[in-house]
Amino acid sequence: MSSNTGSELSLENLEGLVINALEDLKAKEIVSIDTAGVSSVMSRVIIASGSSNRHTKAVANSVIMSSKEAGLQPLGVEGQANGEWVLVDLGDVVVHVMQQETREFYELEKLWSGQEIDDE
Repeated sequence: MSSNTGSELSLENLEGLVINALEDLKAKEIVSIDTAGVSSVMSRVIIASGSSNRHTKAVANSVIMSSKEAGLQPLGVEGQANGEWVLVDLGDVVVHVMQQETREFYELEKLWSGQEIDDE
């Protein structure tokens, strides 16, 4: 899949940049899912957990700042106001930083990996 970010970063470099930014601020349970076979819009979804609203916002901001430092302007950012779930759209890579309860409720890992979701 060709990059729709306008950046010279390869997919692997962009994924590494995001994961490093998440790890720098101690995000938890970082998961990268290859979505190239199920989405024409993005190649990877990266999901991580923050421990509080403040932590979730700070982690997402780390991703935003790291991408800008690499010359990549995010295409969109949603959820920064409340910090329960912040989405950072970097084109080929979409990052979700979520509080644990929200992450457990939406089960994005199952959604994007094609696993069956419980109807509880």
